[in-house]
Amino acid sequence: MSPPLRARSLASRLLTSPDVRGIPRPRLTVPLSCFLVVFAAYAVGLFTISGGVVFLAWDAAVVGFVAAAALAYRRAGPAVAWVTVYASLLGYGADHYLLGLSGRSLGERLVAFLGIDGLVFVGIEALVLGTLAWVAGTVAARIAGSVREG
Repeated sequence: MSPPLRARSLASRLLTSPDVRGIPRPRLTVPLSCFLVVFAAYAVGLFTISGGVVFLAWDAAVVGFVAAAALAYRRAGPAVAWVTVYASLLGYGADHYLLGLSGRSLGERLVAFLGIDGLVFVGIEALVLGTLAWVAGTVAARIAGSVREG
């Protein structure tokens, strides 16, 4: 039985919903899986960028959004949604910087990939998209619950 919402810590509220009976394993494995799937999909050409300046890698954002919404449907908290979307968007960044910058040394590519400005920008995108995904998943779960009950 879970404690009342007021008695739970802030970390507990961000990571889980009031009903914490959901399985914790996907909350840990889905973000890593999103990163690897997106990285591999861009690497083999399944996902592509048409060119120009990329503010949001659309395919990576969709993968992260859907995965985060599914986790929210299973009662994961918003922090899990943020991390899932962040990992997905980071998968695109890893492909772009580590595989797409030919002619530069590995060190230069790693520095570009780990640049604070890019990581913060992706973080802001992840906060926005992850929050929207969490809301969508939570609303879907509540609708499904009320349909099952009534």
